[in-house]
Amino acid sequence: MLIPEEKLNREEIVRLLATDVYSQDFYDLLAASERYARRTFGRGYVFCQVGLDSNPCPGNCSFCSMAKDHFVVEKRFTRTAEEAVAEVKKAITPQVSDLFLMTTECYDRTAFLQVVKKVRAVLPPQMRLVVNTGDFDGTYAKKLRESGATGAYHIVRLREGKDTDIPSETREKTLRAIAEAGLDLYYCVEPIGKEHTYEEIADEIVRAQTLQVKYMAVMRRVGVRGTRKENAGEITSRELAKIAAVSMLAVRPSLSMNVHEVNPAGMLAGINQLYAEYGVNPRDCAAETSKNRGYSVRECAALLAENGWEVSCN
Repeated sequence: MLIPEEKLNREEIVRLLATDVYSQDFYDLLAASERYARRTFGRGYVFCQVGLDSNPCPGNCSFCSMAKDHFVVEKRFTRTAEEAVAEVKKAITPQVSDLFLMTTECYDRTAFLQVVKKVRAVLPPQMRLVVNTGDFDGTYAKKLRESGATGAYHIVRLREGKDTDIPSETREKTLRAIAEAGLDLYYCVEPIGKEHTYEEIADEIVRAQTLQVKYMAVMRRVGVRGTRKENAGEITSRELAKIAAVSMLAVRPSLSMNVHEVNPAGMLAGINQLYAEYGVNPRDCAAETSKNRGYSVRECAALLAENGWEVSCN
């Protein structure tokens, strides 16, 4: 199998995405991805995300447990700044390098700035603080940074504006605001389901190339009970591992590559970063995902160590 040594173009990405997951080429692809990872990363990372509110979200994503048209989480709640700090203190350990605060579109923006500020005050100075929240403009992005955020998780989802009520242009404006504010961008191709073509997936991989992301990920869609995508079909672990490998080779992130949810098969592609999740989770009906779908920090660190990555919080 011919795999270019430099960043892949769209045609090459589509070709590699079409690789048969039961062929020798599949294993060659995983090996090439892992070679890049071992040469580049040098260490493993555990990112920890805490979901702060459970409310019917106007983003209305057809795959999300908190969409306003099919809210299926077992209860509604909004954590105050003090409650958020308490949750963060319970979740983080010295193994965590990056702490993520996730909200729906419902969370009050002014209140969220206070959450960011108060959480930053209790984190170790070396720990990065990342926001995963609704869309915002350049002024708000600067306020997030002034409040202590170091980065933002933000993406243009697959079929944005069709499977969601958010225009892709709105997402793109937020991506520009993040860059202009000097926040690190955490990017992901998601949520990948059986209905998505390799051409669609390639387009989002190319976007990540253009954005020159240091933190890259791929995520498969979960058929959450009660959502509009419940029966749409999930891709296999092998398929997710393949997409992770192609994304690694195409984007060539400088610090980390993640596969989500945690997927042992994907580790063969050289994955060096995993997410521990606490609080609410868009792929879960439970109000506390750590008691259901979410992996703990300890479980993530153990899987990284099993695959030869020394976990570091630096």
